[in-house]
Parts: sequence; C-alpha cells; structure tokens
Amino acid sequence: MPSISRSTPMRCAATSKRPGCRRSACRAPRRTGSITCGGRTSAANCPTTAARCSPGGAALGEAPDVVFVVADGLSAFAAAKQALPLLSAVRPKLEGWRIGPVVVARQARVALGDEIGELLGARLVAMLIGERPGLSSPDSLGVYLTYAPKVGCHDAQRNCVSNVRPEGLPYDAAAHKLHYLLTHARRLGLTGVGLKDDSDALLPAARTEAERLAAE
Repeated sequence: MPSISRSTPMRCAATSKRPGCRRSACRAPRRTGSITCGGRTSAANCPTTAARCSPGGAALGEAPDVVFVVADGLSAFAAAKQALPLLSAVRPKLEGWRIGPVVVARQARVALGDEIGELLGARLVAMLIGERPGLSSPDSLGVYLTYAPKVGCHDAQRNCVSNVRPEGLPYDAAAHKLHYLLTHARRLGLTGVGLKDDSDALLPAARTEAERLAAE
C-alpha cells in the first residue's frame, strides 16, 4: 500500500529518497505524517478504493483554508517537473490564507484530493496531478479545485486548470488562474459549474503568450 507524506506548509512540493534529490532546493519538511491509500492495483480492480485513504496521522491544528496535494496521476514526470514552480508562483498571492501542509500522493487519482481535504478539515483542496501524456505534451500538469471537499464529490463540483507547463499554460498565468478561482470559491462558497473562470480577461498578456506557445 503506498503512502502519502505531508510536509510543513508550502515548504516542499515533493520529497524523494532517490539519489540526487536536492533537498536544499525545496527545504526539508519539519513535520511529516502518513496516510495510507490504495495503489494502482486497487485502481484497476476497484477505482473507488484507490481514491480512499485511512485517517492515520491526518490530525492537524486549526483548519486550513486550502490544502495543496501533489500527485503523480498519469504522469509522475509532470508532477515532479511542474508542481514546485507552480506552488512557488501562487504562494505569494495567498497572503492571509491559512495554508495546510503540502501532501505528496503516489499512485493517486483526482478524487483522492477530496478525501485528503476532508481529513484535514480544509475549506478548499487543490489537487496538482500529472495529466495523461500526449505526443507533444508528456509533462502536462492539471490542477483540480474542490470547495468543501469530501468523499463522494463528483466532477461537476470541481474546477480545473489544465496543461500547466512552460510550453502550455505558463506558471505565472496558471498561478493567476488558481488564485482567481481560489479567491472566488472562498467568497461564493462553491466550485464547479457554479464558478465561472473569468480570469483570462484580467490577464491578457499571459493569455496571449500561452496561446502563442500552444500554436508553435
């Protein structure tokens, strides 16, 4: 059974015991814990099992406004490459927010973020997960937002920011979208079909650059 590791808020988007891991680059976490969940075998046999985890080690103090989960999904390469730059870009925009520990999940699905958010008592969860690799985009990251996350949330209750990578949606533009959606989700008390993403109109330069890169 794979485990999910937690680190001090926004200090590390990923941890690894592999040779060559640059711990100094992401700052070693001061506090860790684990949550056990189903893996890829579970996902193949019973998808709902792979999206569940046990509550061991999940207790925190004050409930956070948002918890960020970094997951391999369908592309561990994308999560390893894009998650930390995106978190670094969005963090300065969230002054005044109570940010929970960054959770690193292996062999995870999007729905796992909802249960992690519920276990940690978060108002919002942002699931940063590797998207299905394509011929021209093997390193694309998706971000799924859920307000009041809990087991059983469905796709219509989430917002998605997709194709996060320098050659797709650049980090600054993705951070702008993410901040916009988080802010309005907290204000309105919802995510999903009821939350319209009008962030592009507020950042035309970033949108134009993203479109130019996508067309090349």
